[in-house]
Amino acid sequence: MATTSTESDLFSGVQVDPATERLRQQIVEIQSRLCPVYKCPIDYFHHLDPLSELVSAMLNHRTRNAEASKARRALIARFGSWEGVRDADPLQIEQAIAMVRWPEMKARTIPAALEEITRRVGSLNLDFLADMTPQDARDWLEEIRGVGPKTSAAVLSFSTLRSRALPVDSHHHRVAQRIGLIGPKISPAAAHDILESALPDDWDAQDVYDHHEVLMLHGQRVCRHAKPQCDRCPLTDLCDHYAEEVAPTP
Repeated sequence: MATTSTESDLFSGVQVDPATERLRQQIVEIQSRLCPVYKCPIDYFHHLDPLSELVSAMLNHRTRNAEASKARRALIARFGSWEGVRDADPLQIEQAIAMVRWPEMKARTIPAALEEITRRVGSLNLDFLADMTPQDARDWLEEIRGVGPKTSAAVLSFSTLRSRALPVDSHHHRVAQRIGLIGPKISPAAAHDILESALPDDWDAQDVYDHHEVLMLHGQRVCRHAKPQCDRCPLTDLCDHYAEEVAPTP
């Protein structure tokens, strides 16, 4: 029989922070309830190499997935390669990605990131990240201007690296705040460290990916920004928002 994270920590002599352990137990319970709803294990929606995933993630900021994918394909169609994008006129890039939000900004940050990778690596390729620990790989990526925790986690988790990293998008963040996994003033950037540090040690990359996906899907379909559909939610007994704002008073 597999030991729980608490039992493993006890056997190894590691002191367990009670708050982290409570958060871990909440995360495990949420996973057990949402996975049957959203059909875990969930198929990966991308099969991109890590460099293409980086560009996709940068395009995806405040943009729907469909538009970001369309923009990524448009860049390759117009410029032929990521080297071509790196060396292109920003105005031409802006025209090619007009369907995303803030194309004028992304038309400058994306080639700048590609130039930075070329300078540091000698070529445009991020496959070497597979030989690094997830944390070291994220640290390396986040040294690139315009790459934050969500983007670095997306590159590791969503690309063909299939690494153990937890992206926290706006839907994931909203659900986590409403339930009470994180406080109301915790930013999405700060949420990455808090939530990832509480993941069970025995979860593999697929488990972590599933966790992001079920919370994201739950935020899109049930725990919406406007008018959350609490009557359809299997988490109401765990949810601070429901207890404080929705549940009938006795």
